[in-house]
Amino acid sequence: MESQRLHKVLAQSGVGSRREMEVLIEAGEVRVNGAVAQVGAQVEPGDRVTVQGRPVRLKFGEAQVRILLYHKPEGEIVSRDDPDGRTTVFATLPKLKGEKWVSVGRLDYNTSGLLIFTTSGALAHRLTHPSFEIEREYAVRVVGELTDLQMQQSCQEILLEDGPARFEAIRDQGGEGTNHWYQVVLKEGRNREVRRMFAALGCMVGRLMRVRFGLIGLPPRLKRGHFEELDARTVQRVLDWAGMNPVIREETTVPGPRSPKTPRPRMEGRRQTGPLRKVRAR
Repeated sequence: MESQRLHKVLAQSGVGSRREMEVLIEAGEVRVNGAVAQVGAQVEPGDRVTVQGRPVRLKFGEAQVRILLYHKPEGEIVSRDDPDGRTTVFATLPKLKGEKWVSVGRLDYNTSGLLIFTTSGALAHRLTHPSFEIEREYAVRVVGELTDLQMQQSCQEILLEDGPARFEAIRDQGGEGTNHWYQVVLKEGRNREVRRMFAALGCMVGRLMRVRFGLIGLPPRLKRGHFEELDARTVQRVLDWAGMNPVIREETTVPGPRSPKTPRPRMEGRRQTGPLRKVRAR
């Protein structure tokens, strides 16, 4: 087998995303056969690789892929370690042997909803890289109400401190009293972007929930804080959609906690339109 790029092999071996591996290599945290690896290094079967002092079982060629959907509640951080001792999203995920769950993007501490994990760093990279422009859809409850002109403006350009931003679509979902619901779509995942965009329009976000990432929708019966793994056929659909076609597991069902009765939060006047939930977990 021909040699392959180190960061690519580490990603498909489940250590992390390609970008994360590049950062670790640049920081001198990766060694190949005892020597500190350099950016662009190549590895081949038989090489001994350690990441931060821990040996890695390398997987060359097409890796088997698993995808896990998690209904993140508010109050959890998308990080493996937190100096403040807050609960991390990785705490309740199923344990893996020789692999590692990689989160596809992030949700901030006070945001709930769909969070995707995979054992493929390459897939995580493809789904989150800005050049692929994957749609993210959110249900947003705000204090106040946007005017028609503000809704139009939100789909054209809103100036934020880190550059212009815009929604691909925004739909008024109604509300009661001072609270109003909107459903928005955007194609990037900058830090707290939805909250900052509404703040720039004069509305404070009271609740934010991601309901779709690309063609994967949040299963409506998946309880907060619980996970559900996609079956092999659905994983293949995701890989085909992402332009990848590795060999996948025939059985990927994980016996995890599920809830068949918990509904999604009530949203006055909300309609399920567009490409929501095209992919369902088994």
